[in-house]
Amino acid sequence: MSFFEAILMGIVQGLTEFLPISSSGHLAISRHILDLQLDNILFEVLLHFGTLIAIIAVYSKDVLELIINGLKIIGRCFKYIITSVQNLIYNDNKKIPKIIKDDKSKFVILIIVASIPTAIIGLVLEKVIIKSFDILLVPGICLIVTGFLLQSTNKLKTGTKKEGKTSYKDAIIIGAFQGFAGLPGISRSGSTIVASLLRGLSREFAVKFSFLMSLPAVVGAMILQLRDLPMESIEAVISAPYIIGMAVSALVGYLCIKFLIKLIKNNKLHYFAYYCFAVGIIVIIAYFVN
Repeated sequence: MSFFEAILMGIVQGLTEFLPISSSGHLAISRHILDLQLDNILFEVLLHFGTLIAIIAVYSKDVLELIINGLKIIGRCFKYIITSVQNLIYNDNKKIPKIIKDDKSKFVILIIVASIPTAIIGLVLEKVIIKSFDILLVPGICLIVTGFLLQSTNKLKTGTKKEGKTSYKDAIIIGAFQGFAGLPGISRSGSTIVASLLRGLSREFAVKFSFLMSLPAVVGAMILQLRDLPMESIEAVISAPYIIGMAVSALVGYLCIKFLIKLIKNNKLHYFAYYCFAVGIIVIIAYFVN
C-alpha cells in the first residue's frame, strides 16, 4: 500500500465514520474504485483505531467518568451480593445498596444495554456483512436507506431526554440500529443519532450517546478482526503507510466530531441525506453499467 492510498483511506475513514454518510460504505466503494484487495484487514482495524482515538479525545472527560462509574458499579454489585447473602444466612435486615445511584451510573448501564443488541445482530449478520463488502450494489442501496433515515429528522421535534430520562428500552432500540449499521452504506453515527432523536433524546445527548456507545462496538469489532490474523500481518503494523493512515483517520475524525456537534444543534442533519441519495444512485448505476 502506498502513502497516497493510506492517506486517502485515512481521510475517507475519518470523514465518513462520524459524518452520517457511512464509513464502511465509502471504504467498500473506495476499494472497488482503487481496486484495493484489502486482505489488509489489519489496516482497516488501524483506521478504526484512529477514529477511536478521536472519540476519546473529544469526550475525554465523559470517557473517564464512564470508567470511574463503571468500576463503582462493579464494587456496588459485590456489596449487593455480599449484603444479600448475609441477610439470608444470618436473617439480618441490613440495607441493600443501590447499584444505580445517579444519572452517571445509569449512563454506564445504558451503554451496556445498547451494546447487547448491537453484538447479537453483529454476530448473526457477520457472514452477510463480510460478503456484502464485495458487492458494489449493497453500499449503493444502503446509502439510500441512510438518506431516508436522515431525511426523517427534517421536521422532528426537539427531544429533552438525557441520562436520567432515557429508558433501557430506548437503549435497546438505539443499539439495534447500531447493529444493522455493520452493513456497508448504513451510517452508524447517522442511524444511532436518528434513532436517539426519534426516541426523544436531546440533540446534544443524542450525539454524545451515539459516539460513546460506539466504543464497545468498535473495540469488539477490532478484537474479532484481529483474532484470525497471522502474526506476520500484525508485524506489518510498524510500516509507515499504516501509521500514517491511522494518524490521518484520528485527526480528520476529531475535526468531524466537532463539526457534527454544531451541525446537529442547528438541526441540519438532514442535509447529508441529499449526499447519500446522490452517491447511492451513482453507485447503483455503476454496478449495473459494469
